Amino acid sequence: MTYQTLTVTISDKIAHVVLNRPHEMNTMNAAFWRELPAAIRAIDEAAAARVIVISSTGKHFTAGMDLGVFTNPNNISMQGDPARAAENLRRLVLQLQDAFNVLETVRMPVLAAIQGGCIGGGVDMISAADCRYCTADAFFCIKETDLGMTADVGTLQRLPHLIPQGMIRELAYTGAKLSAQQAKEIGLVNEVFPDQASLLEGVMKIAKEIARRSPMAVAGCKEMINYTRDHTVADSLKYIATWQSGMFRPEDMMKVFMAQQQKQEPQFEELRPIEPPFSG
Repeated sequence: MTYQTLTVTISDKIAHVVLNRPHEMNTMNAAFWRELPAAIRAIDEAAAARVIVISSTGKHFTAGMDLGVFTNPNNISMQGDPARAAENLRRLVLQLQDAFNVLETVRMPVLAAIQGGCIGGGVDMISAADCRYCTADAFFCIKETDLGMTADVGTLQRLPHLIPQGMIRELAYTGAKLSAQQAKEIGLVNEVFPDQASLLEGVMKIAKEIARRSPMAVAGCKEMINYTRDHTVADSLKYIATWQSGMFRPEDMMKVFMAQQQKQEPQFEELRPIEPPFSG
């Protein structure tokens, strides 16, 4: 597929999704909200990769929502009956949320490589990724507060699970910028790199390590970690027991043991592609 706002390449079992509107600071226009979830789902449905890396072009990772989305009456209309206008707006917000929910629901890990500004909707997006890495000049900003609105596409729901409560509240209430070093100190990002070249090199190295592992085992890890975030320890222990009773098979373990004996890399079967029901 070809995209207006993204480029997608797949190599060595790593899918690289690049935001590609550098002259517009990779703002999230209407096409972006359609294309990002479509690209991520296509990778998952085809089982085309074992890990997804999201990076960007230009000075900034993304300046967030393109203001044209707000000003276009075809996108957001508050005219007419108040109840119907409100229902329409609610449905729009849910659709925008789903564009980033897909980063959690796909079976493979998603790594975000962030340079420069990660603003507004950018924070919504990277909050849904599995791991985040950034350059030394990166900064993060919950910009919606400065614009007179409450962030509504995932930041306020996911960041409290990633950073201390006091910090998410301060950032949300003030719209202040969080520096790369501060982001590292509070655990928002895993590592800070000097520049974008070293950032991409480092993130791709981590992606390769993930891609070396059993895709079934990695998918299970993602499923369990996400489930545990939203459930009690007791419920999560029961879930992993049920998961193992249905999903665990010794084949991948035997491949690991044999490869270690032979001093080779284990060769794992890919996850099955996701096919529509009754496709025939």
